[in-house]
Order: sequence, then structure tokens, then C-alpha cells
Amino acid sequence: MSRISGIEASQAEGYTAAVLKSQRKTWGAPLNNHLIYARRPGLFKAVRGMWTAIDSDGHIGPALLSLINRRVASHNGCVF
Repeated sequence: MSRISGIEASQAEGYTAAVLKSQRKTWGAPLNNHLIYARRPGLFKAVRGMWTAIDSDGHIGPALLSLINRRVASHNGCVF
């Protein structure tokens, strides 16, 4: 459980709501860290900008990115 609670996804608006909806479609639920970032819209957009840049850059391929995500999830005690 996070020390800082996130927003309820139903409270999100605009860009944030669209991202959380996409995460629900992809992962089955919005990602907890994004619910926390959504408390501060400027921070949320900055974090999403970073992930968009990583995804579009092409230096980290899908297979490596998947391995990275699994490793980080393992470190955090999350089921991937």
C-alpha cells in the first residue's frame, strides 16, 4: 500500500482521465503510481512525457522494456 493515497480514477478529467482509461484497458486497472501522480496534474504530464519519450525513442526495444518492467515489479513486490 502506498503511503500517499492516489485519486479515484472517476475523479480524473481530460488528459489524465484518458491515460487512466487506457491503462485500465491495457492492464485491467489504472497503475497505482499514476493515480498518485494525478494528484498533481503538472507532475502527471511530466511523467507521462518521460514515458512517451522512452516509448518513441526506439533505444529500448519492447522485449527489453518488458524485462525491465518485470524486474522493477519484482523489486516492488508487485505481480506483473
